[in-house]
Amino acid sequence: MKWSEQFQLRERVHRQYPEVWNLRIVRKRIPFILKYMTDGESVLDIGAYNRELEDRIKKYHPNILYKSMDIDPTYLHDYSSFEEIEDKFDVVLLFEVIEHLDVAEGKEMVRNIYSLLNPGGRLIMTTPNVYTPGQYWKDASHKTPYHYEELGGILLAQGFHITAMYRTYNDPFFYYLFRVYLMFPLHRYLGIDFAKSILVLAEKR
Repeated sequence: MKWSEQFQLRERVHRQYPEVWNLRIVRKRIPFILKYMTDGESVLDIGAYNRELEDRIKKYHPNILYKSMDIDPTYLHDYSSFEEIEDKFDVVLLFEVIEHLDVAEGKEMVRNIYSLLNPGGRLIMTTPNVYTPGQYWKDASHKTPYHYEELGGILLAQGFHITAMYRTYNDPFFYYLFRVYLMFPLHRYLGIDFAKSILVLAEKR
């Protein structure tokens, strides 16, 4: 893709969310995930680590068909690469993974995910919020920081429809209130966020 085309797609995201502060906050990941799943659907968890999401999801949706993919052989997974996957899925989960790849690899991953989704399938993904100091740089294996507009542009380029974008932040209640309501004007003035990740819900139409 030419740079000018990518820039136009970024601008589409910018028009919908002019500033990072326009992204609403999601506190807890599991209730958000469950809201966009139906019992009996098929789910692929990419970068699944120890598969702990399986039990948490099946607690509420016991008939979910859960499969995992991870390149780390420490835990048993259904797949270790996209080449092994022949199934189609209704939901793909991709939490804090894409930043570990370079830009070309990240685009290829998004393209592969799109091809694995059924029509109407959803991608739910997160990546570190570049407006939060230290959140991206705390991991030496990170390769690519994604501004939310850039990430949105990459998803649009691969055919996704962006349903919504959010920021994630879940500290204890009183600290949450202090950050979100009392300190928000200062954070906005300084251009420094407290929300740890950008969360994107995208759909294959």
